[in-house]
Amino acid sequence: MATIHPSSVVEDGAKIGEGVTIGPFCTVGPEVELGDGCHLISHAAVAGKTTIGARTRIFPFASVGHIPQDLKYRGEASTLTIGSDCMIREGVTINPGTEGGGLKTVVGDRCAFLANSHVGHDTKVGNDCILSNNVMLAGHVTVGDFVIFGGGSAVIQFARVGSHAFVGGMSGLENDLIPYGMAIGNRAHLAGLNIIGMRRRNFTRDQIHDIRRAYRLLFADEGTLTERVEDVAGEFASHPFVHEILDFIREGKERAICTPKDPLGSA
Repeated sequence: MATIHPSSVVEDGAKIGEGVTIGPFCTVGPEVELGDGCHLISHAAVAGKTTIGARTRIFPFASVGHIPQDLKYRGEASTLTIGSDCMIREGVTINPGTEGGGLKTVVGDRCAFLANSHVGHDTKVGNDCILSNNVMLAGHVTVGDFVIFGGGSAVIQFARVGSHAFVGGMSGLENDLIPYGMAIGNRAHLAGLNIIGMRRRNFTRDQIHDIRRAYRLLFADEGTLTERVEDVAGEFASHPFVHEILDFIREGKERAICTPKDPLGSA
């Protein structure tokens, strides 16, 4: 059975899972689906065609699933899907999709959205990501797994952030960030690899060494990036982590990526 505080409003049609707790002064819209064990602490507002996975917690004054902040939005039926075991802290805003972006915003499992962070329309966030306080993801952003955003950082619309990357606090990311990369600065540049993150996730010393060597070859000053990608692909033919970076660059086609200020970076 769900536990719903009498001061909260759960509209007819909402699907409430087993063991859900809805604290005081919350609102839940008629097309919302809350998975088993979800907990709305208090003063949380969940609206739209929003599906939230099991055991996700939503803290006071979060706004989840309300219409996107896109002036082209005309009321089209779009969705927001949030995975299981996420933490959505105070003042967080997460918007559904729009017609121009495939009509859906998707968040993976075990993500943490700290106070006042924002996920824009049509954005895709992978699993195990952390958005620190006041992080802003614009619309149409794509984020891989295990990405960490430092406090106050911002990502421009349509940018891609590869898995295991790190964006430093107060950084403005306007180009794609490779998997395992670390970006810092106002109009962020590539500042090496997220070595600490890889160690925390039990990458071996040899794996980190190979990724570091590939990084230095990719961002050397000889030849074009396309040529260097193919050279690295040949040298690391059987290394899946290096090929994750190479595939990311190839898939971006003509999109600009973050590069080091120093051609060799500081990996």
